[in-house]
Amino acid sequence: MVTALVFDCDGVLADTERFGHLPAFNQAFAEFGLPVRWDEEEYGRRLAIGGGKERMKSLLTPEFVAEAGLPTDAAGQAEAVAAWHRRKTELYTAMVEAGKLPARPGIARIVEEAYAAGWPLAVASTSAEPSVRAVLEHAVGPDRARDFTVLAGDVVPHKKPAPDIYLLTLERLGLAPHEAVVVEDSHNGLEAAKAAGIACVVTVNGYTADEDFTGAAFVVDSLGEPGAEPVTVLANHSPARPGAYVTLADLAAVFGERDAR
Repeated sequence: MVTALVFDCDGVLADTERFGHLPAFNQAFAEFGLPVRWDEEEYGRRLAIGGGKERMKSLLTPEFVAEAGLPTDAAGQAEAVAAWHRRKTELYTAMVEAGKLPARPGIARIVEEAYAAGWPLAVASTSAEPSVRAVLEHAVGPDRARDFTVLAGDVVPHKKPAPDIYLLTLERLGLAPHEAVVVEDSHNGLEAAKAAGIACVVTVNGYTADEDFTGAAFVVDSLGEPGAEPVTVLANHSPARPGAYVTLADLAAVFGERDAR
């Protein structure tokens, strides 16, 4: 049986939201002279909107447009948002390349285990592709990153919680839904995986710990590392029995298999 391991990016590969995306958004807003700064609480609310450009578009109320002196036509607004987002992506990518966003525990380890077992590897994210590739290379190294299929940004018409990105991932990998497992960190990501028919394991972060993860195979606070503080299993509805850290065998057990291939 072929088993593919598919990761979301932000909040899964690295703790990118609080320490990367949020300051990059705010710096881009400042550089464009926009009358908005998101604090952590407000940004947490904006995370319910899938995609960075879409979060920026949510600012475009008539009041904001007037205050910021923005174009009132749809084409002009789309051009403005695209420019903001390009600059935000540049700022964010620079943070990643500077090593300011360390990988989350267990990512590099589980990727190496999956690669050694012959599992296809992929990242499926609503974030811009340059940002995703930068995070991936920093998390697993540039050599291993080349072994990933990367699907990101605007490659699908509807972003998470729609299943489009995961359906496209399955198509690109040439696999059926039961031949993949997704690692996500958010309710929207879980819903996207579920709608695509793919089993999903959740690793929560500070922004998503209180979200509804009904339907996840199991939920942990991280994948963990040998010798480090044991992971906390927040929920488990699968045959997997994670111990001090999540193993490839735990992910394989999501399919009812006890041995990783």
